[in-house]
Amino acid sequence: MAKPKKRYICQACGSVSHRWQGQCADCAEWNTLVEDAPATVFSLKHDLSSGGRAVEFVDLDKPGEMPIRQKTGLAEFDRALGGGLVPGSAILMGGDPGIGKSTLLLQAAAKVARDGHSVAYVSGEEASGQVRMRAARLGLSDAPVKLAAATGVRDILTTLGQMETPKFLVIDSIQTMHSDTIEGAPGTVSQVRGCAFELIRYAKENGVALVLVGHVTKDGNIAGPRVLEHMVDVVMSFEGERSHQYRILRALKNRFGAVDEIGVFSMEGEGLEEVENPSMLFLSGREQPMAGSAVFPAMEGTRPVLIEIQALIVRLQSGATPRRAVVGWDSGRLAMLLAVLESRCGLSFSSAEVYLNVAGGYRLSDPAADLAVAAALVSALADKPLPDRSVWLGEVSLAGEVRPVAHGNVRMREAAKLGFERGYGPADPKNNTSKLRYEGLAQLANLVDRVMSN
Repeated sequence: MAKPKKRYICQACGSVSHRWQGQCADCAEWNTLVEDAPATVFSLKHDLSSGGRAVEFVDLDKPGEMPIRQKTGLAEFDRALGGGLVPGSAILMGGDPGIGKSTLLLQAAAKVARDGHSVAYVSGEEASGQVRMRAARLGLSDAPVKLAAATGVRDILTTLGQMETPKFLVIDSIQTMHSDTIEGAPGTVSQVRGCAFELIRYAKENGVALVLVGHVTKDGNIAGPRVLEHMVDVVMSFEGERSHQYRILRALKNRFGAVDEIGVFSMEGEGLEEVENPSMLFLSGREQPMAGSAVFPAMEGTRPVLIEIQALIVRLQSGATPRRAVVGWDSGRLAMLLAVLESRCGLSFSSAEVYLNVAGGYRLSDPAADLAVAAALVSALADKPLPDRSVWLGEVSLAGEVRPVAHGNVRMREAAKLGFERGYGPADPKNNTSKLRYEGLAQLANLVDRVMSN
């Protein structure tokens, strides 16, 4: 016979424990374990082979109409989604407070509604009047969006069942939703999981494109149970620095498209505006080349984006401890690159402070940026600017070799399109384009010779 068993769920990381304790064993947070609804443990002899309803199976090759994507009217948003909203899909969007998640979704909802589709926007954090004030500021007051301020999932689903089924439904945010069938306050693991399950089931059964806004923790992860990210079809992150006007919409998981696509927006006084040429956001407007500055053609999905990498070398007096400061790149990879430059190229950074910055607040994780970082470091050390209107790309090995990278020809074509004249990278003939003078570098020492002789 089944017997109830107590369990305790951490409200910070979602881990399960069968006894209460002051500190979570997984995330080390204090006083976060809360008793959940009793779990039922079934005997291994319990027979589940009968008593259920039959499940309908269909052939994989059965002909039928594929779901048609619904364009939102925001090309950058559609790009990140993989082409638009898929009916019956569940999208989870996270981002820092005040980054513009509600603004972006309100603009998308207004554009979809103006195209003649039914749209519902449910706010659990703001009153309807506050949302209308934002809509008036953004010039969206005339959009036929159905707006409600509610936190009860039962009330929301009951109301949606009595009206025309919306094509696009926004829930802002999932952490404010509450179900009267689940114990616990809004935002707890059990409430977030249960409310999300009910809303996603409604979206799947009625072909509604659902967007759930999620809060993030101090580490940048979406708050709540990890299973929430497995329940949805798309997980998106809205990123950016408050000190910069640009915003990047990135797909971290996408069952209907590529996960590396991004949408770039600029925060203006009248809301978010799409950026057709993201490279111009991350390149400085200086006219003369400066020492310690290199341009790297990064890849975001299928879109090449040109990024400026800046380096500064400060010589210290004997006995002082040098500092290494990195913004926008991996500090461990910088240490490795400095070791390669000292060991393979004979350069000395041991008595100098090294500062590295990726312009515009952009964050790089592409190993193809190794050569651009090395070029910026060597240029700053020698106090000599790199060749004017040049781009650098290539992965650097511990042996000092410059290795090939993916999509090198696409990166170079984008650089040539923006007016760059020279490209430096691995000795790969595919990277050479008719509009760009390309020079292959086999070893990192060739880069040092090129900078020193410039």
